[in-house]
Amino acid sequence: MILDTATLRVAFAAMALVLALLFYFSTFRSTRSPYSAWWCAALLLFLSGSASFLLNGTPQQVWANPLGNFLLVSGAAGVWAGARSLRNLKHNLWLSTALPVIAGAAAGIDSPGSNTWAGGAVFLASMATLIGLASHELWRLEPGYSRVRIPMAIAAGGVAVFYFCRLVVFLIEGPNGPVFSTYFGSAVTTMVTMVLLVVVSFSMAGLSTEQQTRALRTVATQDGLTGLLNRGAFLEAAAQELERSKAANSGGSLILADLDHFKSVNDTFGHAAGDLALQAFANACSASARSTDVAGRYGGEEFILLLPGAGPKSAEIIAGEISRRLAEQHIPELLRMPTVSYGISTYNATTADLDEVIAAADVALYEAKSQGRNRTIRG
Repeated sequence: MILDTATLRVAFAAMALVLALLFYFSTFRSTRSPYSAWWCAALLLFLSGSASFLLNGTPQQVWANPLGNFLLVSGAAGVWAGARSLRNLKHNLWLSTALPVIAGAAAGIDSPGSNTWAGGAVFLASMATLIGLASHELWRLEPGYSRVRIPMAIAAGGVAVFYFCRLVVFLIEGPNGPVFSTYFGSAVTTMVTMVLLVVVSFSMAGLSTEQQTRALRTVATQDGLTGLLNRGAFLEAAAQELERSKAANSGGSLILADLDHFKSVNDTFGHAAGDLALQAFANACSASARSTDVAGRYGGEEFILLLPGAGPKSAEIIAGEISRRLAEQHIPELLRMPTVSYGISTYNATTADLDEVIAAADVALYEAKSQGRNRTIRG
């Protein structure tokens, strides 16, 4: 028995609906992850787009055909947006909107009432582009993100290549050519997409769970205001770094920083302005620190940085760079940025523990405050 395209599209729409419902109730409701939300939306868009094409051959084809192109490309945009969310990237609203609109418009001006492949080249190019971008985002996930990221990236890449090949053959011989009809026609594509959706559904759940786990871990370790490590997370990371230093017989420096006269900032400009000052200092820390450094908010207006392999002179240079970057930031709510006092201590393979290093930096910071603030003292 040979299934015609319409029958396959009905089966695809039914499968997409079932997958969307299963994914919503089994994954999205439990994880609430952005990735699972985007996939639920994508599946519903694929369902709607496929259903629109069922009106081909009827008077409604004139509007259903462009709508189907718009919905399917929007579904591909949802797949891309979901992949971007795994890397905590903002949704590219412009491209995700522009390509579906262009695909729908191209079909609308290409005799959609009589041409079932109206705007076909633009549709195929848009699908290949968006799914290819999704594959690229999955490849760029860090290696330890999830064991299913590689299969998902390969699957998305394979679909992108398939659509690109469809585009090439479509441009060469048209939709009625023997190669296109045999290998890249609507029936073949629907079958391939159905199989892939079933296969990747299991991986989608794994990525959604991993995204939720990472989000919870971030909440547990990150200071909500500044985005730096919170006190507990910093102390844990710094203690581990000291253990590595002992094993490698190396050392480094620790900086304890305190924003000068911070209470007067809150009293004069308000707590909202004070929060902006704290965020500005955190940004200056992130911009000045090296990739190997560990930075955190120690409490209130105090911040702490561990600099593996850095001597006291290097630590002093980094402290100066932080102050320079802070002073360059402009916050309308503040007439002036607060200055900062720094205390620096060092550690090596013989250092007893982290408390010893922090205590030495705290003594140096107290000395900086005593000498008039806005300065760096080495312990």
